[in-house]
Amino acid sequence: MPGVTLTVHNDNPPFADHRDLYKTIDATPLGDVAWQSFSLQYNGDKPAGQCPLWMEQSHKVWFQDPHTVIKNMLANPDFKNSIDYVPYWEFEEKSEQCCYKDFMSGDWSWQQVDQIAQDPEMHGAAFVPIIVGSNKMTVSIATGQNDYYPLYLSIGNIHNNVRCSHHNVLALIGLLAIPKTEKKNADDARYRKFKKQLFHSSLSKIFTTLKPGMTTPEVTRCGNGHYRRILYGLGPYITDYEEQVVLACIVKDWCGRCLAFPSTLDDGGVSWSREHTDVLMDSVDFGVLWDKYSIIGELVPFTNDFPRTDIHELLAPDILHQLIKGTFKDHLIEWVCQYLELEHGKTGAKAILDDIDQRIAAAPSFPGRGFSQWTGNDSKALMKVYIPAIKGHVPDNMFCYIACANVVTDETLAQLRDTLRCFHRYCTIFETSGVRFDISLPCQHSLTHYELLIRMFSTPNSLCLSITESKHIKAVKEPWRRSNRYNALRQMLLTNQRLDKTAASRVDFAAHGMLKGSCAFIENQSAISNGDSEVQQNNAHEENNPFASESDDFDDVEDQGIVDDVNVIAVVHGLADELKVPSLPTVIRLFLYDQIHADDHHSSADVPLRDCPYYMGAIKVFNSAAATFIAPSDPSGITGMRCEHICVVPLWRNGPGRCDCAFVNTDNRQDGILSMDWFYRITEERDKVTGMYMVVPSFDEDSSPNMSIIHIDSIVRGAHLLPIFSTQFVPRGLQFHHFLDVFRGFYINQFIDHHSFELAS
Repeated sequence: MPGVTLTVHNDNPPFADHRDLYKTIDATPLGDVAWQSFSLQYNGDKPAGQCPLWMEQSHKVWFQDPHTVIKNMLANPDFKNSIDYVPYWEFEEKSEQCCYKDFMSGDWSWQQVDQIAQDPEMHGAAFVPIIVGSNKMTVSIATGQNDYYPLYLSIGNIHNNVRCSHHNVLALIGLLAIPKTEKKNADDARYRKFKKQLFHSSLSKIFTTLKPGMTTPEVTRCGNGHYRRILYGLGPYITDYEEQVVLACIVKDWCGRCLAFPSTLDDGGVSWSREHTDVLMDSVDFGVLWDKYSIIGELVPFTNDFPRTDIHELLAPDILHQLIKGTFKDHLIEWVCQYLELEHGKTGAKAILDDIDQRIAAAPSFPGRGFSQWTGNDSKALMKVYIPAIKGHVPDNMFCYIACANVVTDETLAQLRDTLRCFHRYCTIFETSGVRFDISLPCQHSLTHYELLIRMFSTPNSLCLSITESKHIKAVKEPWRRSNRYNALRQMLLTNQRLDKTAASRVDFAAHGMLKGSCAFIENQSAISNGDSEVQQNNAHEENNPFASESDDFDDVEDQGIVDDVNVIAVVHGLADELKVPSLPTVIRLFLYDQIHADDHHSSADVPLRDCPYYMGAIKVFNSAAATFIAPSDPSGITGMRCEHICVVPLWRNGPGRCDCAFVNTDNRQDGILSMDWFYRITEERDKVTGMYMVVPSFDEDSSPNMSIIHIDSIVRGAHLLPIFSTQFVPRGLQFHHFLDVFRGFYINQFIDHHSFELAS
């Protein structure tokens, strides 16, 4: 791009080659947080003779100073309008219900500042909760087992929508050691305890620089240019169940938040607390601690080294592993397979499972979503179509759907309680049918804590492990691919350091007005001064949204196959013949009458056709329309805006045609689904099994499809319909583009995305 501006001056680019570019980046002080390392080694009793490998090895941990990283986050001007320095409570204006949206609206932040406020010296300081996350990962198996253990950090003050969008709010601050040993020693109890204590000791060492700022406020520059007294505190820890067990220093299959026994997890138990654990450690033998309380007495949680921290309280909810992959994918889907095998035998079960697969494959298209995801291994996509797909093959009292909203109210929490109660009640069929002896499992038990966790930490979508797993790509996987695979770790750390510097430099350049427009636009100043509306609009958009240039393209990768605004000119009768809609000229006349008389009480349904205007001219045909709406969710970015393309095309990606469905507003006096009408609702109530509304196509008295022309403004957004499958098998070869013609009843799938769930609720 610099060549665009330099060509007219016959000048040279700013960098001679890539080495010169790297040298410039390395010399940049902005965002420079050096990587450091320390080593830890086993220092306990060693056996006589030859020691196991893990006792002799030195285990290196790489990290960046979290104190400096947090100060850089607080000083980032990109976040100045998306940050809360004090806890708050938010209430709906009409219902006066408490709303949980961003982290600082949760009760935990209030509890922390209440403790801090007991010391008068702390008054006036802003509390900064530190969110930590970690998860082991593998970048390559084919070239050897390349395992890494990244450690991430964020702060709870920044709004959840920004954290979910990964705009440098989640930082890689460490790569923890992964000790290894010979297979014969892998099950050694001492080795397993050493790995866990190594984890805790590493975290304690990494966060040492933050400890003074947890008891004494320090003056720190913030993104708006002002200075504040800041006080730090360790907040929620994001990880999966296996690592939660390590964090809580407990035995596997127990809960890290309460004392419920593994065999009766659903009965609940008394909540853990640091004080309770300390009392037990001082008065009970290690063997009793293990057997009766699940406590591993030899381990010390890293949180014990810091004030106002309780590891049992800080275990964050994990929608990805506890709900989607755990309860749904690993348990319910597997139990359904086992149930079918018990009821129908292996051969019969395979036939039914083939039919379920066929039903899932026949799930119709949805704007912005491709078809391949429905037959893939994506658990989230499968959840959206699975319930209707199995109906008729399993008892109706087998499933309930749990949804987590981006804004949670007291009413939402009540719905969550009711749904969870139904889930536990209906899941007993797996016990009565002989699939399971019990359903007391940690992943499902964790859902019983969600109401408390939402009240404590606000909405769980900003604390889900999917955030750190997404960060794996930029922080670990891509830097590893850029390396030469030899001593890859050092190269990966250098790549991350350079990326941090370029990101910080970009923010600084933008704050100084150096990145407005492109190089080509800056070179042509006359276009701007003469009022080029497109340039001005782009610049205004960037000023209002500092993240616009990073994620300004609303369209999904799936939408790249769409050719927008195909301008085809046709005459009315020719178009009627091509569409095989002979009534097209008539419905055009009716539509025109309604448009002309939109302000009075007349309707085309009340007048003779002869009173409606004629139109026999040319018509422009567009095969897609873009709908933009507010839909706060993970894929929508920080602004909460979402754009999707609704398509009606005769050919789609060199295959069959595609006809998307849409929500159409027909009654502004109603809310939600009641304000929309295109297909007829079978009943005004939801289906008791799936929780979805059911609709059928609309027909005239002569059994022809009921057709009319609507104004484009009445289209709200795309809708996803799922066929109502009976107990009979789906015909072989049925594809998604057949469903509108083959089936006569459909579910309105409210689970396709966040916005649809809110709209159809």
